[in-house]
Amino acid sequence: MRIWIAAAALVALPLPASAASPTDIPAAIYTDPPADKAHPAAMEVVHIPSGGVAINGVVYIAAGAGPHPTVVLCHGLPGNEKSLDLAQAMRRAGWTVITFNYRGSWGSPGDYRFSQNLEDADAVLAFARDPANAAKLRIDPKRLVIMGHSMGGWVTALTAAHDKALLGAAMVSAGNMGWLGKLPRDQAVKALRSNGMEALAGTTPEIMADEIIANTDRFDFVKAAPQLTGTNLFVLTSDDGLAPMSNALAAAIGKAGGGEKLKALHVATDHSWSDARVRLQAEVLGWLETLEARK
Repeated sequence: MRIWIAAAALVALPLPASAASPTDIPAAIYTDPPADKAHPAAMEVVHIPSGGVAINGVVYIAAGAGPHPTVVLCHGLPGNEKSLDLAQAMRRAGWTVITFNYRGSWGSPGDYRFSQNLEDADAVLAFARDPANAAKLRIDPKRLVIMGHSMGGWVTALTAAHDKALLGAAMVSAGNMGWLGKLPRDQAVKALRSNGMEALAGTTPEIMADEIIANTDRFDFVKAAPQLTGTNLFVLTSDDGLAPMSNALAAAIGKAGGGEKLKALHVATDHSWSDARVRLQAEVLGWLETLEARK
């Protein structure tokens, strides 16, 4: 996303000052949970039906009989940073976490398409809500959260906009694919090529750019703001040039009459939060606790 980030920086707006680092680091970041021999923490490989194929997934099951609140974790484009450290911290805090690879990415069958990323997220949520899967994986289908980094933050926003049964949604350094579609085609192609294509199948930067341009309005998460006014939404931004995209969404939610369930945080770090991974874990775990308090 390097060139995309550089392009976004050209229209960057003033960013809010970074909040102070949390004074209390949650114990789940550095302490393993008590062993539960009857219901131990576990890792389960799953194959989730979506679009006529089965996409690859891994479920990090929290210790204890459950059922556990569960996070669906969406990676970015192509997804080099999968935030598995965050998944492990959430599991230690008592949350089961489902990670997955979109069709055409990282070995999941099919051709990679952005519209299919959205369908795949819906399929993962349907998988988690299936009574047989929920029982086997100790998932509480009534306490589901969706969370995503970068392009996965875009998936998160558009999924939460139509899935009103979610407990909450969190976007980390999100990129708005609808914004990218407003660039001239050659710039969009150049931005997408910079992300690395080796993990994606059946696509090219040109195919991806054309899909985005053809769906600019539908892919613009700012236009989903009216549908997000009642969502428990956590928007985390960083010094990567993409913050104005998330800031625009937050402003639109406020203008649409929402905002009381919106939390926004800016941290002075890079797109992958390379020097703020503990900070990221601490902020997310603290926010998840507030969702549990509201249930």
